[in-house]
Amino acid sequence: MHTLSKKPVLLVIAHGSRDPRHAATVHALVRRVRSLRPDVRVETGFLDFNIPSAQGVLESLAAEGVRDVVALPLLLTRAFHAKADIPAVLRDAPPQLRIRQAEVLGPSPVLLAALERRLYEAGLTPADKSSTGVVLASAGSTDPEAIAVIAEIAREWRHTGWCAVRPAFASAGSPAGFPRTEDAVRELRALGCAKIAVAPYVLAPGFLPDRIARGAAEADVLADVLGPAPEVARVLLARYEAARMPALAAVGA
Repeated sequence: MHTLSKKPVLLVIAHGSRDPRHAATVHALVRRVRSLRPDVRVETGFLDFNIPSAQGVLESLAAEGVRDVVALPLLLTRAFHAKADIPAVLRDAPPQLRIRQAEVLGPSPVLLAALERRLYEAGLTPADKSSTGVVLASAGSTDPEAIAVIAEIAREWRHTGWCAVRPAFASAGSPAGFPRTEDAVRELRALGCAKIAVAPYVLAPGFLPDRIARGAAEADVLADVLGPAPEVARVLLARYEAARMPALAAVGA
């Protein structure tokens, strides 16, 4: 029997993957979130491939007598899954549940800090910054809003002192003209940046992150995925609080 306070249950909804590293990373992140907020009950559900399903978790919560849920899309951009798939799951939830859908994690300056820390963990130093070109490599999307957000993040990040920052997309479904990781690496090399680093703007390992890694073959540095980074956990909890109590939403996340 759960004895946590009357705060809404936080249901983290992840995409799911056939790659077992995906679910393992999601669970590691959720463990970190729980350690930061032991007063909040945190559950995990998946849209596809993994169990428990988000729908199954919602049905179990309703059967327990839970009434308030904040459903948080474990996504970095407001693309198809956040706009269509997850709302469809929530519409089909048991009617006694009061569900609020939190915003996706990105964009956030806190996530930019996590990307930068991952680059330093991979071997760069702050002294390398002005001579290093960075490829901001995302999974990719056909959603214009998501694409615009990635491009804006790259522009913002460039202004923090890097030689250059270029967005890149791993998915073959991204619009023509948007560079793949390997193309962005070569573009930065041609610009004259002394070092090239690839920063995967993805949450967990899987098929598309592996494609990003292959595209980084000619780069000097390949950072790890964001994974269970403490910054990701902080943003996740800020999104939960903003959905739970909008007037008291955390500032700066």
